[in-house]
Amino acid sequence: MKIKNIIAISILAFVLTACGQGQGADVASNKNTDLVSNEKSSDNVKESNVISNDNSNKDKENDTVKIKDIHGEVEVKKNPKSVVSLDNRTFETLESWSVELKAVPKDVMKSDSSYVKDDKVENIGNHREPNLEVLAAVKPDLVIVGQRFAQYYDQIKELLPEATIIDYSYDVSAKEGNSGENLINGLKESTEGLGKIFGKEDEANELIKKLDKSIKDVKDNYKDQSVMSLVVSGGEIGFAAPHSGRVWGPLYDIFNFKPALEVKDSSSDHKGDDVSVEAIAESNPDYLLVLDRDASMADKENKPAKDVIEESEALANTNAVKNKKIVYAPNDTYLNESIQTFTKIFESLAESFK
Repeated sequence: MKIKNIIAISILAFVLTACGQGQGADVASNKNTDLVSNEKSSDNVKESNVISNDNSNKDKENDTVKIKDIHGEVEVKKNPKSVVSLDNRTFETLESWSVELKAVPKDVMKSDSSYVKDDKVENIGNHREPNLEVLAAVKPDLVIVGQRFAQYYDQIKELLPEATIIDYSYDVSAKEGNSGENLINGLKESTEGLGKIFGKEDEANELIKKLDKSIKDVKDNYKDQSVMSLVVSGGEIGFAAPHSGRVWGPLYDIFNFKPALEVKDSSSDHKGDDVSVEAIAESNPDYLLVLDRDASMADKENKPAKDVIEESEALANTNAVKNKKIVYAPNDTYLNESIQTFTKIFESLAESFK
């Protein structure tokens, strides 16, 4: 009997020991599984953080674009919230893309511009006495400088250290010697840059393509005829010397026009040089290129350039007037030297040269 009890106790002890070891193995197994799981989870978190950081960097890169202005490469935030433009070559483009502006120089813009009509758009005035305090008040992220306001570039940078300033004041004066190239490159680079900034790259490329086509058409149709450019202001006819001025001057370089008349010490004044109408008539140009300086102004008292030219007795016998080979720049050209404006001028020239 005792022997049976001893055997039973031994068997029970063996079973309990085996169970205990099995439970320990299960616990160890669970611990190992949890450890592996935790390690994998940690690795996933690390990987997720790396991906997140990479995406953050990519997002930051996607938030900005690099564009060119006259000073070189500039990094600009895409679709800035507060924008000011002082460049009359950009207004028509920005308006066509529905870009909101916080402030503009309304005094030197065409009166039918939506920016001029909008009371919410602040007025900086004109380039002679600009109200730069307005710039500080609207707190712009981006300021576009150009042409008439070129002289204020450094002052604006100092006034607005947190803003991005881009400068499209391409020099198209005769002293540069390559005014035509500067004009075309400036129009293209500014249009391309604005397209990148405001997400309008397709529209910008289309404007550039139209400009290129209009230039090609003029070159194809021009046959070495003599050309004279004029500015009409206050009912008076002024001679616009070849290679001088922002509108007609560069065209002599672009198309290699044959000047009907050249004078020494010519100016780039928008009223033209002091050359008599009789001297202009004696040069007998085959073509006349005419800018009406007053047409874009609110003043309606001045006689339109078309009437002044075509009613001039002195010019009546010139080849240009007799053959009706007169090309008038769009009425708003003096205040709107946009890529669209020059494309229209070139299209008119190409048609007239046929």
